[in-house]
Amino acid sequence: MLQDNPYEDRFERTFAFIDLSGFTRFTDSNGDKAALGEINKFRLFVREIASRKGLRIAKWLGDGAMLVAVEPEIATEAIMEMQSRMEALDESLGLRAGLASGPVLMVDGEDYLGHPVNLAARLCDLAKPGEVLATREMMTSLMVNTPSHPMGEQEITGLQEKVEIVRLEDSE
Repeated sequence: MLQDNPYEDRFERTFAFIDLSGFTRFTDSNGDKAALGEINKFRLFVREIASRKGLRIAKWLGDGAMLVAVEPEIATEAIMEMQSRMEALDESLGLRAGLASGPVLMVDGEDYLGHPVNLAARLCDLAKPGEVLATREMMTSLMVNTPSHPMGEQEITGLQEKVEIVRLEDSE
């Protein structure tokens, strides 16, 4: 049942969407069994890193996932580790990711609704293979020093205002 003011129940979260780029081509070239093997390896290391870092896997999205963290540092560190792990795991598939933070509503105790969810998904769509994109606003709030490259204001499909984004870089 909806309350008079549903915005009173908003809380801050950081969202990350990850996606295996090149997965359709991989499946077409190597077959479903090989693709399933890659999905299983991918999900195994995502679960391992998410569990160790304190990131919640909100849902699996075929060859991707929606992840949620209470703090942006947790999400950033976990996604950068996943990116490094993917690069070491398979050269034919790349991981791309989008991160955004902000206030959201919880729906039915298991799903999230709000601008940062949509923005993180769109940033993942915008990312090239091997890229991790985040909002500049989120990155300036981080307590850890994650190298990043400014990409300027970008038009994001479905959003009225441009968003200033950065590409995160591995510190190694």
